[in-house]
Amino acid sequence: VIKCKAAVAWEAGKPLSIEEVEVAPPKAHEVRIKIIATAVCHTDAYTLSGADPEGCFPVILGHEGAGIVESVGEGVTKVKKGDTVIPLYIPQCGECKFCKNPKTNLCQKIRITQGKGVMPDGTSRFSCKGKQIYHFMGTSTFSEYTVVADISVAKIDAAAPLDKVCLLGCGISTGYGAAVNTAKVEPGSTCAVFGLGGVGLAVIMGCKIAGASRIIGIDINKDKYAKAKEFGATECISPQDSKKPIQEVLVEMTDGGVDYSFECIGNVRVMRAALEACHKGWGVSVIVGVAAAGQEIATRPFQLVTGRTWKGTAFGGWKSVDNVPKLVTEYMSKKIKVDEFVTHTLPFDKINEAFELMHSGK
Repeated sequence: VIKCKAAVAWEAGKPLSIEEVEVAPPKAHEVRIKIIATAVCHTDAYTLSGADPEGCFPVILGHEGAGIVESVGEGVTKVKKGDTVIPLYIPQCGECKFCKNPKTNLCQKIRITQGKGVMPDGTSRFSCKGKQIYHFMGTSTFSEYTVVADISVAKIDAAAPLDKVCLLGCGISTGYGAAVNTAKVEPGSTCAVFGLGGVGLAVIMGCKIAGASRIIGIDINKDKYAKAKEFGATECISPQDSKKPIQEVLVEMTDGGVDYSFECIGNVRVMRAALEACHKGWGVSVIVGVAAAGQEIATRPFQLVTGRTWKGTAFGGWKSVDNVPKLVTEYMSKKIKVDEFVTHTLPFDKINEAFELMHSGK
């Protein structure tokens, strides 16, 4: 058993608490990882807020991490001690019907136990002050050591800087893949990206790499516009600058609507606007943001009857074990940006400050 520091969420709505935790050794088909760097994501904040129907407490959150394999359990063949890895919240077992289907990346092998905050055998590897602590998204990267299923880990280039590539564990991969895999943005097309946080910037990067000729960034926070343009946005607008609904503004700006739109916020009203900003006949709108529990989307069916398509994406459609190492290689060869997404680097014990910076849009 390893004793180390972790940021424990004891209950919903309270700040994380840095505690000494015990991390049990990996069982069969499990991997124990020394986490070198982790990022914070709105999904962690969503669960911490208490709005997540799958949220269990006490829990160690975090799902954007990178580290080194410390030890492996029986039967683990894909990675060994000393390998550089990224934990995966969407695993890839290669055996279930989802993994065998090229149309999806949603491996279901450990979905039920992962959702309950435990390892595939139904137990936890974390304890603190004599209490069992739950796992989060199968990764729990807010701990100096974590244990994951062997299908939930991608071996990456050992030369990759872990304080950067940890972002490929969720946000950057999600946005980039939404553009190139889910929407399949075409050269010369017009795109609209709602929400200019990390995921939105990654969508813009994907649209640009795919050859889009016009990329409109939409956010009420104008401080985000300069960064969006750095990533490839051709212009940025705020819904608050017009009395008309944003979808009408976009339809006028683009002679009938955009070819592709992306909702990167998790707001059901914005999801509707993003669909309705699409061009009749061929427009495609992709939902990337995660809305709160119990919320529903609405539009007039005529929007779809007249040829628009509504799609959703998780982790950008990447089959994780196969593609995360390739994304790291694309970053190392400068095809995709990663360093530019990092705004602040803080010591682990300042993790609550990181959440404050994220909530304030900084």
